[in-house]
Amino acid sequence: MTVGLKRAVTTPLLYFFILGDILGAGVYVLVGSIARESGGAVWLPLLVALGLATLTAGSYAELATKYPRAGGSAHYVTTAFGPAAGSFIGFCMLAAGIVSVGALTRAFAGDYLQELVSLPTLVVIVVFLVLLAALNIRGIKESLGANVAATLVELSGLVLIIGLGAWVILRGDADLDRLTQVGTAEHGAVGAVLAGTVLAFYSFVGFETSVNLAEEVKNPRRSYPIALFGALLTAGTAYVLIGVVASACVPTEQLTGSSGPLLEVVRVAGAVPEWLFSVIALVAVANGALLTGIMSSRLAYGMANDGLLPPVLSRILPRRQTPWVAILTTSTLSLILALTGQVDSLAATLVLLLLFVFTAVNAAVLVLRREAGEPGHFRIPTVVPWLGLASCLFLFTRIEGEVWLRGLILVALGGVLAVVNAARARRESPVEVG
Repeated sequence: MTVGLKRAVTTPLLYFFILGDILGAGVYVLVGSIARESGGAVWLPLLVALGLATLTAGSYAELATKYPRAGGSAHYVTTAFGPAAGSFIGFCMLAAGIVSVGALTRAFAGDYLQELVSLPTLVVIVVFLVLLAALNIRGIKESLGANVAATLVELSGLVLIIGLGAWVILRGDADLDRLTQVGTAEHGAVGAVLAGTVLAFYSFVGFETSVNLAEEVKNPRRSYPIALFGALLTAGTAYVLIGVVASACVPTEQLTGSSGPLLEVVRVAGAVPEWLFSVIALVAVANGALLTGIMSSRLAYGMANDGLLPPVLSRILPRRQTPWVAILTTSTLSLILALTGQVDSLAATLVLLLLFVFTAVNAAVLVLRREAGEPGHFRIPTVVPWLGLASCLFLFTRIEGEVWLRGLILVALGGVLAVVNAARARRESPVEVG
């Protein structure tokens, strides 16, 4: 008899898990970058990105309830298109995690930290990632209860900014005209919104990792759609309101020049010590980097155990029972990215990698419609995955050339890995004797 994972995750715990994954730290650091691309109407790209993310989330809701087991995107794509495609998607997920840690590390060294202490960016990046790797190797005991606490800290920071922004608006110190200013010197109105949407999309990713919990959810067919769409709606509402108050309270030029854009709202409001919000923001950034680093190293370890990556990555530290080679490897790659890229370019690279994943998942929903799956699973209208697929293909066209250059190097590595693993699988498969 095969023993599966314990089904202990309730709908509220799953909701907070997904919300924590989505909230992360993207909106804490990217509001200024979005303003640089789109103009004063920061809320608009955030709203468009929410709509596009919801389409692909619908595909995940169907697949997570149809195949409620660990494995996530790679499992769905493998089921639909075979192990080579699944291997490629698994690598894209791994690369996206490594890039995300690099972006968050770069963000940690920005204005939020500089508000507390002035340190060289290079030193902060190196020390932060060394400490992150050390904590990861030592062994991080995570629980969903701790995740709820971390999520509430992150959400409290956003609620604080919304409240402070509303106070600035009510006292008459805001410029509401900026909320309708769309376009920049480089982009017209439509192009500006779409360029901002690519970066805003980064703030909504994270829900895709939650499908790995489906096997541990008490009633995934009921709980997963409720938790997923509820978390997206909560995060989307908070983000759009953040976009409104940040744009109304802070001049666009000032917003675009800050790597800690929400700190600018605190400065304008003047009612809360700047250091206090900086601490909240740094907790959000560090927590996001730590959780993503844990996910990346465990994914690398798991792929190595499955023979999809070099076996050295599956080595375990005997005493701590942590995948130390995978941790050091993924942390080193994140360090290189953090030292060579800016937050906005790294975020766009992450979006590019995840667009490959989301495109494959939306296509997998359509291909797997002929399979029954779990009885009574959640089913979205057929038009939704088609729209999700179209939105991903469209967003591909909005990725800048510099980002494509960086991203295609990683994608090419994933393609080579898929070909190698497919050839190895054919060699190892038993030959049928007629």
